[in-house]
Amino acid sequence: MLFSRISRIPRTAINGRRWFLSLWPEHHPQFRRSENPCFPNGSSFKVLAGSEKSYWGFPALHGFRHKIHHQSSSIVEEQQDPFSLVADELSLLANRLRLMVVAEVPKLASAAEYFFKMGVDGKRFRPTVLLLMATALNVSIPEPYPSGYGDALTDELRARQQCIAEITEMIHVASLLHDDVLDDADTRRGIGSLNFVMGNKLAVLAGDFLLSRACVALASLKNTEVVSLLAKVVEHLVTGETMQMSATSEQRCSMEYYMQKTYYKTASLISNSCKAIALLAGQTAEVAMLAYEYGRNLGLAYQLIDDVLDFTGTSASLGKGSLSDIRHGIITAPILFAMEEFPQLRAVVDQGLDNPANVDLALEYLGKSRGIQRARELAMKHANLAAAAIHSLPENDNEEVRKSRRALLDLTHRVITRTK
Repeated sequence: MLFSRISRIPRTAINGRRWFLSLWPEHHPQFRRSENPCFPNGSSFKVLAGSEKSYWGFPALHGFRHKIHHQSSSIVEEQQDPFSLVADELSLLANRLRLMVVAEVPKLASAAEYFFKMGVDGKRFRPTVLLLMATALNVSIPEPYPSGYGDALTDELRARQQCIAEITEMIHVASLLHDDVLDDADTRRGIGSLNFVMGNKLAVLAGDFLLSRACVALASLKNTEVVSLLAKVVEHLVTGETMQMSATSEQRCSMEYYMQKTYYKTASLISNSCKAIALLAGQTAEVAMLAYEYGRNLGLAYQLIDDVLDFTGTSASLGKGSLSDIRHGIITAPILFAMEEFPQLRAVVDQGLDNPANVDLALEYLGKSRGIQRARELAMKHANLAAAAIHSLPENDNEEVRKSRRALLDLTHRVITRTK
């Protein structure tokens, strides 16, 4: 069911106190050590008297929060590319992900790191959204606390939110590996799909391995609400894929069924991850729901445009075969809208799209209809709902917060205007 309205919540001060209490239960400013498996084994985080800090064996992370929030004036003024705002963090996340998927068995290691290698690690869209959301929901530390302690808490929070971004990317890549096996795909991200290169069995096991690593990292956060959210995401991925595989003729031609399946397969991951970012920051239920609605509607808009590009894009631009959905008998929004204009298209679909002649006939009907345009319009509606969620967040005068919120708004535009 479509999200119809976002209520504006009161513009009240953000309660940072619950966030403070949720980070370190011991509430003691002396030596701390993190066992978070989101970071390389044997590395640690320490705070000595709230001043001396080192980060999990990455010297470049010293004062990283300040590095992010004090970029050059040209970036602050232009802010043309949301990805550039978190580029340094994305690089560190990419390096950590490559370390996290190392396995003892060489073949499994090669398979697990296949889509994390430099050059084939994708657009990193989801980590970008989550890092921007983390800054957009920035919380001030209530006073008074020992000097330097607020910075240490903020750094620890950022590390936990980075962990959500890493977990999300691992779950996403695992779902791609499994999807490619189910779809018998031979390309992904412009190269041979893992199942095509290494076989179905190893591709499935690599996906399972990534999910297990994601689970270990998730458990390290020790936040039952966040664990429950992301466990539900994995359930949704399986449910969505099963809905696609087992749909009846009536269900395949239902827009409501299509949107529910799309939420499960695509939007659930980004929406619940955005909510997890808010929960880790100790935000209110209202703010957490706005973060969720942003991710949900952005994810739906993203998939709707993906479904359009499957008809209008080229294999080279998409990094995978065009017309792949309809050739696999998968009915998406453009065909569903075309079917409303030309009911006789339903008979063609029911006859089976494994017949190339029926595919050609379906494309002919699509070309005569407003199916592509209406799918784009629906994507725009969800992009606007995502933007409305950001506009409804409590006001914040911090320039870094405002800049990240503008970047999140920019992404809603980029999602619906992209060509690949």
